[in-house]
Amino acid sequence: MNDRAAPETTMPAPFVSSVMRVEPGWIDYNGHLNMAYYNVLFDRAVDEVYEPLGLGLDYVKTAKCSTFTAEVHVRYLRELLVDAPVRVTFRLLDFDSKRMHYFEELFHAGEGWLSATSENMALNVDMTVKKTAPFPDGVMERLAQMKAAHDGLPLPDGVGRRITMKPAS
Repeated sequence: MNDRAAPETTMPAPFVSSVMRVEPGWIDYNGHLNMAYYNVLFDRAVDEVYEPLGLGLDYVKTAKCSTFTAEVHVRYLRELLVDAPVRVTFRLLDFDSKRMHYFEELFHAGEGWLSATSENMALNVDMTVKKTAPFPDGVMERLAQMKAAHDGLPLPDGVGRRITMKPAS
């Protein structure tokens, strides 16, 4: 009989990042978080998600692969001020052998309100040739586990939105 515990295969639904803070240098001349730094917060959360998926720094070093963002749609819903504590939720919407489609929500960690959302398409890239490449089997298995866990969640508001203007009345 094997006394070792089975590896953890349960994926959080949704994945929730650690608490981060809005840094003073990120505040713009309007007195709130500059739009570029919303992406920094979303990206830091993705770094946390990538570890259990097997796509973290070790993946870059050993597999010589990484992910590149191909497309992003950010919605800015409520301003964040200096030193605000925030958390990001991550929901894997879909994936295939070379792509991940995911949705993130940025919340004020103390008060719970939604500040912004980010819908993303990321590509797996072989860094030796800078071309898309299939994810390894182990990553595909973990992506499938995460998607199965996330499929039970309600679809977040804003998924699939596009920018458009209604005709002026």
